[in-house]
Amino acid sequence: MSFRMPAEWAPHDWVWIGFPTNPAEWPGAFDGARRQIADFANAVHADGRGEEVRLVVADEADADFARKLVHPGVTIIVQKLGDVWLRDTAPIAVSNGHVRALVDFGFNGWGGKYQMDGDEDIGARLAATTDWPTDTQHWVLEGGAIDTDGSGLFVTTEQCLLNPNRNPDLDRGKIETLLAGSLGLSDMLWLGDGLKNDHTDGHVDNLARFVASGVLALPEPYGQDDPNAAIYADAKARAQAHGVEIAPIPSPGRITVDGEAIPASYMNFYIGNAAVIVPIYASANDQAALDALRPFFPGRDIVGLPSDAILSGGGSFHCTSQQMPSA
Repeated sequence: MSFRMPAEWAPHDWVWIGFPTNPAEWPGAFDGARRQIADFANAVHADGRGEEVRLVVADEADADFARKLVHPGVTIIVQKLGDVWLRDTAPIAVSNGHVRALVDFGFNGWGGKYQMDGDEDIGARLAATTDWPTDTQHWVLEGGAIDTDGSGLFVTTEQCLLNPNRNPDLDRGKIETLLAGSLGLSDMLWLGDGLKNDHTDGHVDNLARFVASGVLALPEPYGQDDPNAAIYADAKARAQAHGVEIAPIPSPGRITVDGEAIPASYMNFYIGNAAVIVPIYASANDQAALDALRPFFPGRDIVGLPSDAILSGGGSFHCTSQQMPSA
């Protein structure tokens, strides 16, 4: 069997989670973001029922602070990093059913917009902490730009993967070929744009996520002023045309900061061994979103946790994490 990226619901040995280190990236929300990341790590660890959590901190001072917030069973890893978004900077795991390996892609600060010292090589340094073979790819790919059901079927957005600020020399066909060779992803569902005002140029993990084989969770707009209503409709039409089953999840609707709509989404959930951790926003649809996800994950707790402070830095729970599958 060839190597392939597993679905996120496959069992994990551990997960890396990034811990906020730079107050300038979290104006007015630094302490809150740290607490919310710690709450996320604790929920994934689940008092030892979940997977091992390796919380990545930038230095010993951050390590001391983090230890005050997390369960004693959470492992603290000190590695220089610029930002917490390890979904995009950490290596991606693949497996052939017997052997696991890592794929480390190039990273250019989300198209050159947010370049921070340490992010450019954190993937290689985390890979070096394991004994897994690592394949280094010399083109830019962020893990939040793709999602898969483990069969080779995966979803992405044109807004991100075809953006010339990533790989200007690669067209759609070349990208599909590279993903098939590096991650075993051979059946590609192209959606259009990601959420409005998403700093990542439309990462798919904030728009659409697989929750079962061939089943894609997609938001439904909420309220007359949902800023992403047209985006959701376009994504649904493309997914249905591809033959994918849709699992509708209510949107949180229009969530604003200083009058501007922010990319708040329930789709940025993390599927752990013991629990699915879902960002919530004090929206009328918080509980409805948790209830809509519950049937897809029997045996796992569905846990909603506030994520507003983390979102102020540009992402949420899924964005901060990168799981490593079990053998």
